[in-house]
Amino acid sequence: MNDDTDVRHATTLTRRDSLLGLGGIAAAALGAGGVLAALDGDDAEAASSGPAAVASGLVTCVLTPEMTEGPYYLDGDKLRRDIREGRPGTRLDLATTVVDVSTCKPIKGAAVDIWHCDAGGTYSGFAQEGTDGDTFMRGIQRTTKTGLATFVTVYPGWYSGRTVHIHVQVSLGGNVLHTGQLFFPEQLTDAVYRRAPYNRRPSRDTRNATDSIFRNGGSKSMLKLAKTKTGYAARITMGISRS
Repeated sequence: MNDDTDVRHATTLTRRDSLLGLGGIAAAALGAGGVLAALDGDDAEAASSGPAAVASGLVTCVLTPEMTEGPYYLDGDKLRRDIREGRPGTRLDLATTVVDVSTCKPIKGAAVDIWHCDAGGTYSGFAQEGTDGDTFMRGIQRTTKTGLATFVTVYPGWYSGRTVHIHVQVSLGGNVLHTGQLFFPEQLTDAVYRRAPYNRRPSRDTRNATDSIFRNGGSKSMLKLAKTKTGYAARITMGISRS
């Protein structure tokens, strides 16, 4: 399996021109006591914006580091919230908030594109992976007026040479504003991997501390996670430069 350090040529900056607006989605926001809770509609938007959100740390003005796109990007991901397509794994509810790093204001209508391997360490859409034509663990959502985009996926698996991660790209008006990767706390990953289907592949060979990409700013792209009834909820605020 290829390492993400084998970077492909950058794709055109206008590849999101055709994205249309989305319907309503269930949102994730920071609940009482610092627990990430699933909310809907106005409640979610209120919880993820304003002074309270800044005070809680949900909204920050820290520039999120740029990282390699990697070799597994595919253009034309589906506009959808649930990207699992029936693949096994521990449920992960991911909430991403996009803010303008120069003003700390949320960016509305940005296209947040995520992709990652499944619980077995396999990416969809590539012949060498045996998944040509598949689209699991790939999807796009547009941010709400509070900069929020949410996804339902599974806790990613691992593959040789890389620590556990999710790829993310943020576009606005057809221009790519940010390309990065999201990372997981090691102790939590160890706990998740002790259960099926992850425990069928023990002894992952790369951890955060030894991952060449994580070492270049990965600590600033760490997800904050909380246990839920169905799995885990993860959140991150990404400070993006619009210029």
